[in-house]
Amino acid sequence: SIQKKAIVYDKKGNQHYDTISAFIKSMRGSDPDAAIYYLAKMLYAGEDPRFIARRIVICAAEDVGLKDPMALVLAISALKAIEFVGMPEARIPLAEAVIYIANAPKGNSAYMAIEEAMKDIAEEETMEVPDHLKGSNYPGAKKLAHGTGYKYPHDYPEGKIEQEYLKKKKKYYKP
Repeated sequence: SIQKKAIVYDKKGNQHYDTISAFIKSMRGSDPDAAIYYLAKMLYAGEDPRFIARRIVICAAEDVGLKDPMALVLAISALKAIEFVGMPEARIPLAEAVIYIANAPKGNSAYMAIEEAMKDIAEEETMEVPDHLKGSNYPGAKKLAHGTGYKYPHDYPEGKIEQEYLKKKKKYYKP
C-alpha cells in the first residue's frame, strides 16, 4: 500500500494561516520558488484548492493589478480549471498562475484608488451626479434637463473630451 507522508498542517489553525500568508507574500515578493513550495505544501495537506485559487485571484488583482492585467485572467482561468478538470490535474494551472504572478511586475494603483474613493464615500458628503451625466432615457428626465449638454466622447478626436464628471475634482487613480 502507498502511504502518504504526514506533514504538520492544521487546516483551521496557525499552520493554515501562516502558510497562506507566506504563499501570498512570496508571490507579492516575486519569489516563484517559495510560492510554488507553499502551494505544494497546501495541496499536499489537502487544502481546498478553491481557497488557494481565491487567494491567487486576490493577489493578481491587488498586487499585480494594472501593471499586467493578464495575471488576473490567468488566476481566474486557474479557478475555472479547478471546477472543470478537478484535482490533481488542476494543480498545474494553479502552478502556472502562481509562477506568472510571482514573476509579473507589481502595482497596486487600482487597489489604492478604490480604497481612497471608498474612504471618501464613507467620510465625506456624497456628491450629486452632474445634470449632463444623468440618465435621459426615463420618463420625466428630459423635463428635468437630465443629460442636456453631455458631450459624447466618441464625437471628439481620440475619444476624449474635457467635461465635469465629478462636482468636486478628485484624483484617485495614480499610475
